[in-house]
Amino acid sequence: MSRRSFAPRSLAGIAQAAGTTVDTDVIVSGVSDDSRTIARGDVFFCIRGANFDGHDAAVDAVARGALAVVVDHRLELPDEVVQVLVPDVRAVVGTMASSALGDPCSRLSVVGVTGTNGKTSTVSFVGSVLGALGHRTVTIGTLTGARTTPEAIDLQGQLLDAAESGATHVVMEVSSHALVMGRVNGIVFDVAAFSNLSRDHLDFHGSMEEYFAAKSMLFDPARSRAAVINVDDERGNSLAASVSIPVVRCSVSSLTDVRIGVEEVSYRWRGHRLVVNAGGSFAVLNSLLALEVAVALGCPVDDVARAAGSIRPVEGRLEVVPTGADYSVVVDYAHTPEALRAVLSSVRTLTTGRLVVVFGCGGGRDQGKRAEMGRAVHELADIAFVTSDNPRFEDPESIINEILTGMTGTGCEVVSIVDRAIAIESAISGAGSADIVVIAGKGHEPYQEIAGEFLAFSDVEVARNAVARRSGSR
Repeated sequence: MSRRSFAPRSLAGIAQAAGTTVDTDVIVSGVSDDSRTIARGDVFFCIRGANFDGHDAAVDAVARGALAVVVDHRLELPDEVVQVLVPDVRAVVGTMASSALGDPCSRLSVVGVTGTNGKTSTVSFVGSVLGALGHRTVTIGTLTGARTTPEAIDLQGQLLDAAESGATHVVMEVSSHALVMGRVNGIVFDVAAFSNLSRDHLDFHGSMEEYFAAKSMLFDPARSRAAVINVDDERGNSLAASVSIPVVRCSVSSLTDVRIGVEEVSYRWRGHRLVVNAGGSFAVLNSLLALEVAVALGCPVDDVARAAGSIRPVEGRLEVVPTGADYSVVVDYAHTPEALRAVLSSVRTLTTGRLVVVFGCGGGRDQGKRAEMGRAVHELADIAFVTSDNPRFEDPESIINEILTGMTGTGCEVVSIVDRAIAIESAISGAGSADIVVIAGKGHEPYQEIAGEFLAFSDVEVARNAVARRSGSR
């Protein structure tokens, strides 16, 4: 829920942005979708949510000073309160907020990155490249907020803050939820990028077809001017063939001289030999997308190639935890079957010892992927510690049992430990010479979400402490 104030202006102009009219010249000075944050002079958006209907809060909003409400049906309110009637309130929040704040995206070059995996790294890499080329760049996404893509009012406010601070570019993650729920309405992207599509969020979308349709919304010509798409991905290839905006087709399989390490990758791109300071096979794709996005924005190829050296690892994405010993520990955000396969396949090629994996599945999310994640780990790891990962309101042991249904057969030793800290400690304390321990699922997250509480927890910190205890320094 969010609120943003602005210099007083006519409601009529703001309403016009949503394709509607009001027969009043009332002056307003703020927008909000939470009645508890309303200030005198605000416009209140009555959004229908899964658990609460904002129309039920309209009286409270008016009592707190709202001069206008945006509704999908007329309410019994005082005559002096302006009711802006629209078919879908959620769909117009971004557009009206953008208008109220003076269309901040028109002052910026905006890049949107979507896909199941790789959004955060690609956004970070684009930001690094543009920054190295002298562009003041702001990134928005998983590392900067509670949501992958902020709610519409917050997002428009962040765009305005970026423009007011002198930024020239904004690079942001665009989730499928954000597209379906209209959070990015009111934004025209100069370049939209697609990384890949694999199973995730089916609790929300219902099917892979609907999930893909949601991602595809970003590439509508009314929403984006150009596209950079990974065509090695089956859905990406289909998307590239169907969009009506200019498309750059990215293909890792077409690159030459590719070398992959835990801490860096290198390859030849557009006649240049590049070294990228981020490890794993997925760093090749994510950096390739970033470079092509920069070119699509008009940056010269030679300059972009030089700027590739500015790319750095992203927190919680194949993040190496130093051990000072002959075994390795890495932390990664991989939390889908395909992401796990990509990370573990990449790391598997780099170890001469055993591949040890600590992982779990989040509660209250797509249950169908749990066995698939277990299967992915069972096929690639030598030892797997199955543990909790944001169980939310579910029983963590029940989640683990669902994961274990995909971990049948021989070839991988499976250990179940509900306590994630103990699981990480056990994996690290038992690591042998040349082993690599991969702690997957949470990445940069500083918490465990359990029964409605966010309890402080960092995979990286727990791993560092376990390494220190093993070495005798703690």
